[in-house]
Amino acid sequence: QVQLVESGGGLVQSGGSLRLSCAASGSIFSISDMGWYRQAPGKERELVAAITRGGSTNYADSVKGRFTISRDNAKNTVYLQMNSLKPEDTAVYYCNAEVWVHWGRASSDYWGQGTQVTVSS
Repeated sequence: QVQLVESGGGLVQSGGSLRLSCAASGSIFSISDMGWYRQAPGKERELVAAITRGGSTNYADSVKGRFTISRDNAKNTVYLQMNSLKPEDTAVYYCNAEVWVHWGRASSDYWGQGTQVTVSS
């Protein structure tokens, strides 16, 4: 069994910063891609940022230049540094990871339970 636990969410004023973290634990052989998604009330869940095991990154256009995704493979942890936050960034942020639990077997996607980020104007 694999668990992803997010932390670091909270309430911040417009222009402020937050740093989210997501730690994976359990039966893990290896983790390939990791990413952050978010879902605002009444909207669909969307990809915010993703990072490969080798460190290649991709960002949603709305967060480019403001957010930075990174990871520590030794700790099975992914981070999202969020700067210059805007009210439009308010959402529940979810961690996602593609996890290999055994060599030679198919990987599976796992999700965290989410952490609330609220940006006030």
